Amino acid sequence: MVAIFARHAVVWGPFEASKDRAGRGGGSPGSMRNSIAVMNTKGGVGKSTLVLALAETISAYHGKNVLVIDSDAQASVSSMLMSVSSLYKLQSEGATIVDYLHGRVLKNQVIDWPKFIVRNVSDVDDARSLFLLPSDMQLTLLEREVSKENLHAKLREVIGELLTGVRRVFDIILIDCPPGLSVLTECWLREADFHISPTKADYVSVCGLEVFRRFKGLNPEMGFAENLGVIVNMKEANSVSDEEYHRWLQDNAENACFAQAIPRMPALQDAANFQTYERSYLAKYPGQVGTAVRALTDEVMSRVGRGAARMASQAPAAATA
Repeated sequence: MVAIFARHAVVWGPFEASKDRAGRGGGSPGSMRNSIAVMNTKGGVGKSTLVLALAETISAYHGKNVLVIDSDAQASVSSMLMSVSSLYKLQSEGATIVDYLHGRVLKNQVIDWPKFIVRNVSDVDDARSLFLLPSDMQLTLLEREVSKENLHAKLREVIGELLTGVRRVFDIILIDCPPGLSVLTECWLREADFHISPTKADYVSVCGLEVFRRFKGLNPEMGFAENLGVIVNMKEANSVSDEEYHRWLQDNAENACFAQAIPRMPALQDAANFQTYERSYLAKYPGQVGTAVRALTDEVMSRVGRGAARMASQAPAAATA
């Protein structure tokens, strides 16, 4: 492995990106429904670790080009996909989502988004088709400025344009949204194709889902991502309470719960710690954890495929109506 930042160079240009997608058998430009916002209004549900595991599994086991958009000011998933020194260098050089949005929204500049995409991230040697748009803690200040200048509509427009661009290049886009319902998170939820809600099997986390459901019902004319389902994460194996909450979530059809829950295990917590040496997928996600993550990823990919096919079948009918 090349040391520090050299391994995480921003080198993907628009032409090369389009050619790479075409070479992997991707769909025609603009036809894909492949962007997924991952969020829960309640924090502490293992959201970023789940995004990491899904992204690395989709790359390693499904052979797809995956883009992770880190829209959380904590930059957790960014630090899970590269070394701290590499992330700090990107942040210092103005090469994060904050800098892209600042230029596009607050300065109304023309900026090419591929300049902000980082390749060769992840310490899994099987996951070489994984890419990242990194974050920075300055993101909260950006949102404050957007609100101060009343640029909410411009922010949503820019987010929509960004997703239109990356859909043409990547097979799957995973957007790591922060907990709560910020201005930026609302833009992702209204412009993305799907949303996934990770939750713990406990009362407070389930309440977070209910708040999110109520929010989704507001202003339906503004559009909203399709619910791909609820993922029960960090489930305690021998907890009666966790099992009861899991069944309660499954009984509510609106949740569209994924069949596979992710257990709370030290191996998954360890996976969140980026290593400066490459390791195999099975070394990072061993045994029961790896089995659960792969089964869940299969479900996610299947639901994305069905959702995209459903939309494609509805398009001709809408055109003739």
